[in-house]
Parts: sequence; C-alpha cells; structure tokens
Amino acid sequence: MDQSQPLTSISRVCLIMAAVVIILAGVKAASVIVVPVLLALFIAVICQPIIVLFQRMGLHKVLAVISVVLVMLVLVLALAGLVVQSINEFLQNLPAYRELMTQRFDWLAEQAETYNISLNWEFVQGQLDPSRAINLTINMLSGVGGIMTSSVIILLIVVFMLAEASITPHKLRLAFNRPDKTMGQVHSILRAVNKYLALKTLISLVTGFIVGFGLWLMGIDHYVLWGVLAFLFNYIPNIGSILAAVPAVLMALIQFSPTMAGLVALLFLAVNMLMGNMIEPRVMGRGLGLSTLVVFLSLIFWGWILGPVGMFLSVPLTMVAKIALAENDSTRWLAILLSGDEIMKAADNNNTIEEIVTVSKQEP
Repeated sequence: MDQSQPLTSISRVCLIMAAVVIILAGVKAASVIVVPVLLALFIAVICQPIIVLFQRMGLHKVLAVISVVLVMLVLVLALAGLVVQSINEFLQNLPAYRELMTQRFDWLAEQAETYNISLNWEFVQGQLDPSRAINLTINMLSGVGGIMTSSVIILLIVVFMLAEASITPHKLRLAFNRPDKTMGQVHSILRAVNKYLALKTLISLVTGFIVGFGLWLMGIDHYVLWGVLAFLFNYIPNIGSILAAVPAVLMALIQFSPTMAGLVALLFLAVNMLMGNMIEPRVMGRGLGLSTLVVFLSLIFWGWILGPVGMFLSVPLTMVAKIALAENDSTRWLAILLSGDEIMKAADNNNTIEEIVTVSKQEP
C-alpha cells in the first residue's frame, strides 16, 4: 500500500499535465474563436464600470450600454483610419526613402573605410531596409487587424456581455455549491484585470502622445503613425517599446542623420524610463504581482497560443491564471512561483500566503 501511493501521486500529476496539454492544444486550434471572445471579454470588463457610472448618473441601462459602445466604436474607427492613412503615405514615399538610405549607407561606408573597417554594406542595408521595419510592424498588427475585420461579431459579443453583467452574479450563486467563494474569486479577477487594463490604457495613451509630440518637434515624417505604434506596443511587456522604436529610429536615420536617429532613440528611452520605471509603478501600486521572468515567458507563451493578440493580452491572462491558482490550496504553490519580488517583502512582514499571492489584496 505504501509503495502504490507514490505511483498514484505521480499518475495524478501526469494526468493533470496531459489534460493541460490537451486543453492548450484545443485553445490553440480554436484560436479563431477564442481570440474574439477574449477580446470582447476584456473590453466588457473595461466598459462595465463606465456603464455603472452612467447608471448612477440617472441614465437607463440600455442607453448607457449603447453610449459606451458607440464611443468605443468611434475611437476604434478613428484609430484605424489614422494608421491606414499613415501607412499609405509611408508606402508612397518608400522609393524616396530607399534612395536616401542608400546615400546614408554610402557615406557610412566611406567613413568606415577610413578606419580600415570592411563590412558588407549591401547586406546591412538590406537588413535595415525601411520596408522591412514597416513590414514587421504591419505583421505585428495583422493579428489585431484580422480581428478588426470581425469587429461586428466582437461588438455584438460585448453588447450581450454587458447586458448580462447585472444578472451574472445571481447565475453564479445558483450554479455553484459554494457561491460566496466563487463570487470572491470572480471579483478578485475582475478587479485585477479592470485595474490593469484601465491604467495600462491611460499610461499607453500618454506614452503615445509624448512620443508623437516629440517626433513632431524633431520633424520626423509620419509622427502620428509612430505615436500610435508607441501606444499600441506599450501593451506588450518588455519588448514592446523596442519594437515601437525601431521604425521611428530608421526613419530619422534615413530622413536626417545618425545623430538624429540617436536623438530619437534617446527620446524613446527617456519616455519609457519615465513611464515604465517611474510613473507606471506608482500608478499601478505594488505592481503586477508577477515575476519579470514570468511576464516575459507569458509573452512568448500566449503569443504562441493566440498569435499577436495573445502578446497584447499576455499580462492580464497570466494575472487571471495566477489569481485562480492562488484560490486553491492544491495549486497555491504555482501562484507563489508566478509571484514577483513582493513575495519576499510580504514574507519579511509575516503576511499570510493569501496576502502574498492574491492581487486583489493589493491596494488600488
């Protein structure tokens, strides 16, 4: 009996791992359906507090939902129009940019030869072709753009979710044996996701505005496009700011000089140091509650599962997984492993495990 017990535990772990693999494979295979639903869910989470605010101001629920959806639709269409217009203008000027880039690299090659540096400048020029940079950007946005083609479906899902939001708590209380615990878990997840998405959107807007305004002062072409990219790519942790900076830096190099390209790079560095290392931690409170390594790995994981949209949603999805794991005694150790350095500070203060691993315990 004692010998069979370890085998039973190992078999249980293997069974759980196999089930997780099957579920993830199913999610990846059904990403065409899962991604729009996830986007609609997160949009509904962001919009729900606004609808509640409108209702407290005396607006009928139906009118509040319609007002929020219309405003959201106008903003999305305006943003899409700006991006499409800027990309079209960039593509029209692409031949002139290539000619200017050739001149810049010829000058750099002459300067390098004076120091006996021999490089394959044709290869370097091909790798730094502005069309490659913009193609990388377009490919990153293609997943979001593909979702926008089904925006009507997403919009309908959002409307139905918002309409069902008021009665969902009652359904959950009737559906589960322990409704209080279930409702606590749901409120924890909604609170954490809503806080993160709302504050991240505000910070991304400020980041995009500062970048666009700075590039306009420098005289960089298509500054609106680079500002929009800085706004969108700010949702991608760790590498988002780097991806947003590459096209703008290349544009400054082609349009002006290496010195101007360096100044543009310093602009992106300064903005991201200010917003990412100073403003965002203060606004977000104690942080995401996730390890930096976990944030980066979640970027790769969700990007592989759900495509480019998964990269944008990697942090909130991982936060949801961590909160769900923290609510169960048998999986709480996984939530601890996903936690950041705040776990050590909490342990030094003799806090409980729940206070360490649950984002909802943090002050808003």
